[in-house]
Amino acid sequence: LCSTLVSCGCVALLLTPSRRVWVHETLRSREHLGEFRLVKELRLHDDRFQNYFRLSREQFDLVLMRVGPVVYRMKTNFRDPISATQRLAICLRYLATGDSYTTIASSYRVGISTVANIVREVSKAIWDSLVEDFMPVPKAAQWREIAQGYMETWQFPNCVGAIDGKHVVMRAPNNSGSQYYNYKGAFSIVLLAVVDARYLFRVVDIGAFGRNSDGGTLAASAFGETLREARLDLPEDMLIPGAEHLGTMPHVFVGDEAFPLRRNLLRPYPGRNLSLRRRIFNYRLSRARRVVENAFGILTAQWRIYQRVIGVSPEIVDAIVKATVVLHNLQRWNTPVEPPGSSEDAPALQPARRVGTNNATQEAIASREAFTTYFCSAAGAMPWDPEA
Repeated sequence: LCSTLVSCGCVALLLTPSRRVWVHETLRSREHLGEFRLVKELRLHDDRFQNYFRLSREQFDLVLMRVGPVVYRMKTNFRDPISATQRLAICLRYLATGDSYTTIASSYRVGISTVANIVREVSKAIWDSLVEDFMPVPKAAQWREIAQGYMETWQFPNCVGAIDGKHVVMRAPNNSGSQYYNYKGAFSIVLLAVVDARYLFRVVDIGAFGRNSDGGTLAASAFGETLREARLDLPEDMLIPGAEHLGTMPHVFVGDEAFPLRRNLLRPYPGRNLSLRRRIFNYRLSRARRVVENAFGILTAQWRIYQRVIGVSPEIVDAIVKATVVLHNLQRWNTPVEPPGSSEDAPALQPARRVGTNNATQEAIASREAFTTYFCSAAGAMPWDPEA
């Protein structure tokens, strides 16, 4: 293109059209030299494929079938689009490694901004396309199944989930002040989760400011509001076999000392000089509650994005967390859990520290006392319970 001289009276303007390159010359050979060529070869080796993507070939193809129509791009006269398969591969590799956009872009021979767009779009598509099948909102029947799982595996009756929060560390957002600054000295958002006995995430609330406590996050969440207003469709109170004399007992969530004591939410007794019966309750509650901590550990080990400071905006972090938790469920949906065999698997008995005030109602206190009485009775006691 040549320059054009435009004159008008005594004014002359020299216009030089700018050049625009649709695809940089180093990126044009991505089909032959990019890392996606390796992905094609890995399909011949199941173990290496799963180690690379954290998903088996069957799981990868299932996700691709769901998200492919959403992330597909049509071919134009200017350039060939990145295929849906390659888009999913780029997003999963980012989640599995936590590498920077620059590193992923170089290995797959695509633009850095392209990687950013792919991660955002594909993460949202993964959540939207899988959440109904692999993280459905539990109804009464599903809550009963969860309670049965806790009774069989962890010997805690009427438990419908363990609840806890996890801080997802990220880069400090611009102009955010101290909203995302947590007590650990990092910037984060909070993943609040309810986990069943099989380490499946059943309810999640993502995106609360890192400065909030777990109890404050619960109070401000939609799940916390639904729990307070008794709109969770929990099963009706029921008798526990062997403890009929205690009457009907509610279905409960179990949490640590950061959460409030409510009729359907149990927390440990605070303090150090506790009676034996209270120590037994704290021990049994801790034994069931650790399931959610184990689930966070599995999530972090599988998706190493959590082992680094995520250098994107809070909105993208929110999409990333949603994608990983629903992929976690996809991986474990039909995987049985081996029950703990002995007291060696049980958590050490630790005194619960006091966190804030606990303005529990008499009904909530009575609920915890009923479970304490059950655990100290012949019907509820276990051989590895603490002794005097």
